[in-house]
Amino acid sequence: MQNPDAPAPPARLCTRFRGFLPVVVDVETGGFDWNRHALLEIAVAPIDIDENGLLFVGEITSSHVVPAEGLEIDPKSLEVTGIDIDHPFRDAKIERIALETVFAPVRAALKKHGCQRAILVGHNAHFDLNFLNAAVARSGHKRNPFHPFSVFDTVSLAGVAYGQTVLARAVQAAGLSWNSEEQHSAVYDTERTAQLFCRIVNAWPSPLPPVVAP
Repeated sequence: MQNPDAPAPPARLCTRFRGFLPVVVDVETGGFDWNRHALLEIAVAPIDIDENGLLFVGEITSSHVVPAEGLEIDPKSLEVTGIDIDHPFRDAKIERIALETVFAPVRAALKKHGCQRAILVGHNAHFDLNFLNAAVARSGHKRNPFHPFSVFDTVSLAGVAYGQTVLARAVQAAGLSWNSEEQHSAVYDTERTAQLFCRIVNAWPSPLPPVVAP
């Protein structure tokens, strides 16, 4: 017989999302076409969980990326992101090494939580996923931990939760701070998107147990 006074078992992230590990991703790019424009920066933040079942943002890992050969960079994109391709301290890595830099902590988080696969969380998430998948295909990387097409999109979540779809407005509607001077940095946008995702999910009612058909 179960002891009613026994402490509840610790919350498990692997059961919260059907075996998926949410990982927030943001990319900065040389344009909008993932097959034509270069990946320039990527950041990831695996989501973690505390003993009360509340989500929080894990450690952020990022890399600047050397534009892949043959791809284009729209100067207007650089005006938006503020990225200086030729900055001496940019420390950019070729795509394959940049991907491994951000994939390694994701695989470590999968192992830690016993999850089967990472699922990309992003604001307009398929934009980030398409650039990620294109870089994986170009570089021939064989250990991509992310689901190839499923995502959690904070545009939809924030639209439902706060009636806002623009990241800056959604973050502020959630009661979080926003610094417009830091936006369009992959690290900053990843952090803010991750905080937004956690705020929305933590305010959501606990998932209902599955209904067994008679």
